[in-house]
Amino acid sequence: MKGIYKHLSLKYLCRLFGKSRQGWYNLQQHQGQKVLKSTLILEKVRKIRTDLPKLGTLKLRIMLEKHLQDHHLSIGRDAFFELMRDNGMLIKSKRSYTITTNSNHLFKKFPDLVNQGEALMAEEIWVSDITYIRMRSGFAYLSLITDAYSRKIVGYNLSHNLRAEGCIKALQMALNSRIYPQRPLIHHSDRGIQYCCNAYVELLQKNRLHISMTQNGSPYDNAIAERINGILKTEFGLHKTFESFMIAQQNVDQVIEKYNYLRPHFSCGLKTPQLCHLSAHVKPIQENLLTRKVISGKSY
Repeated sequence: MKGIYKHLSLKYLCRLFGKSRQGWYNLQQHQGQKVLKSTLILEKVRKIRTDLPKLGTLKLRIMLEKHLQDHHLSIGRDAFFELMRDNGMLIKSKRSYTITTNSNHLFKKFPDLVNQGEALMAEEIWVSDITYIRMRSGFAYLSLITDAYSRKIVGYNLSHNLRAEGCIKALQMALNSRIYPQRPLIHHSDRGIQYCCNAYVELLQKNRLHISMTQNGSPYDNAIAERINGILKTEFGLHKTFESFMIAQQNVDQVIEKYNYLRPHFSCGLKTPQLCHLSAHVKPIQENLLTRKVISGKSY
């Protein structure tokens, strides 16, 4: 059968299917351009995913816009998703949970000053949490402090255990990195013993931070902390089992730098956490009620 078509002229085949020879050449040129465009896009996607291996498809497309414009290319959302799917580049999220909170203790538990309120500027609300990191020899524990407005990780510490020292070191890093020290600041956490113990509370009070805690003791009440933990593990690979504590520490340092300086956030208007944190912009409402209450000294 193949030998029969080999002896048919292009002119005959075009007439057979109701096409002109020019139409045939245009089709070949269009298909060639489509392949070239797909190749350029996939090459750029692979380059982005060298640093952000689990970045979602929608964010990838937005990050590609300038690259496409520079090459006089365009691709729609559905076509881009189809290209990613056809090349096995869609991301499937995985979630797992390990309890790191012990709220069964006699230390004072503070009220919830945030109550899921929205931060309107950087260094208005910090959220603290602990997540586990797997190693061959067991677990390490990553204490994180995240700015609720910019989603920047402002303090962190990887520790061999769940004692309060790791959380205190993360808090001290966050305090040392403040760029808006004049702003009233709320520190929000679960009611774990690490955050309620005397040493941690005294450090908060010494630096005039207002203390806020979730009320039912669930480690997953804090939506921002849960979200950040998920990003670090599913998008940046901290779900893996590391050979040693030193290798885990190296990966944590690299991941947090990439997260803060490279990964765009929808909640930040697709800026990176670092750019959002440095911005003087305040969300446009008439007044920040949270800050007004802190300044006035009124109770929540």
